[in-house]
Amino acid sequence: MRVAVFRKAHFNAAHRVHNPNWSADKNADTFGKCNNPHYHGHNYELIVKVVGEVDPETGYVIDLGILKKIIEDKVEERFDHKNLNLDTEEFKDTIPSTENFAVVIYDLLRAELDEKYDIQIRLYETPRNFVEYPVSI
Repeated sequence: MRVAVFRKAHFNAAHRVHNPNWSADKNADTFGKCNNPHYHGHNYELIVKVVGEVDPETGYVIDLGILKKIIEDKVEERFDHKNLNLDTEEFKDTIPSTENFAVVIYDLLRAELDEKYDIQIRLYETPRNFVEYPVSI
């Protein structure tokens, strides 16, 4: 019996979507307000989906307290109230788009969770704009 469980988290971070190989005009035309040279911030919402077998001894797919701690340690502590462009190694050479950010978060969590679980990340940049990675599990 495979079941999906979810954990939601919230954190704030700033970024600038900018390709250093492009001209200022091309960056402004492509990324608009997201290319503000003084950065801009988001109140990110993260939903982590974990799919697995229900353990007959606990009734859990995964202990959500353990998942909460992993998310706090690997995502919230690392990115909350940070400038993604300036304060994180993950985006020193990578554009901190929400798409790239979701992949980074997925990789950080995937490394901490047993391979018996399938996981998926849903990262909300705004209430209307969000990304899922991977796209199917």
